[in-house]
Amino acid sequence: MQHLKFFALGAEHRERCFLAANRVGKTEGVGAYETTLHLTGRYPDWWEGRRFSTAITAWAAGDTSQTTRDILQEKLLGPKAEIGIGMIPGDAIVRTTPKPGVPDAVETIYVKHVSGGTSELTLKNYEQQRVSFQGTARHVIWLDEECDMGIYTECLLRTMTVNGLILCTFTPLLGLSDVVRYFLDMKATES
Repeated sequence: MQHLKFFALGAEHRERCFLAANRVGKTEGVGAYETTLHLTGRYPDWWEGRRFSTAITAWAAGDTSQTTRDILQEKLLGPKAEIGIGMIPGDAIVRTTPKPGVPDAVETIYVKHVSGGTSELTLKNYEQQRVSFQGTARHVIWLDEECDMGIYTECLLRTMTVNGLILCTFTPLLGLSDVVRYFLDMKATES
């Protein structure tokens, strides 16, 4: 039920955080699922959240290069030997590019959008620091696991000019951090 509520809130809210316990489907059932819908434009009939009618540019980011490869990449594409059985349908994957210096890691995934265009998803990580999140506009940014406030603010800036979305999916393992307080304060002002 919380997953559906989270998706629906995307129709009105640019920033959303699925703050929850481990093993409740944050990564696969929320982040990978919604990101895939936006990349492909293949929304289910019941979808009440934001829809993109054209191809998008997106980022998905995790803690490290290795965890991004082992978790996000695998959820989105499937295991390295079976690319195309993950959340992104195999028939929608146009191509991938390798991530330099990280064995078996993908840096960019190109995905067919129903509009006829090609969406682009770049896999990033927090080890790259805030500066690597500068520069270009993005329609969707999915932050899996908690980042620092500098990275979060930079991502928010990347979505501003295109009225993009930020999806955060994490368990607050860092306690009452700046990012957690930001979302709790936002919720308090909505009440």
